[in-house]
Amino acid sequence: MKTARYSDVQIMVILKQAEGGVPVSELCREHGMSSASFYKWRAKFGGMPSQ
Repeated sequence: MKTARYSDVQIMVILKQAEGGVPVSELCREHGMSSASFYKWRAKFGGMPSQ
């Protein structure tokens, strides 16, 4: 089974950066992920309260 590359905490940090106004394309380039992954994470974790 494939292991996750990003932990839930890392994903929440990335989503918080996007809420702060950082463009999605810049986040994807910086963290080495696809935009599809970002939008999938946002659909899954978007409503969760951050720590």
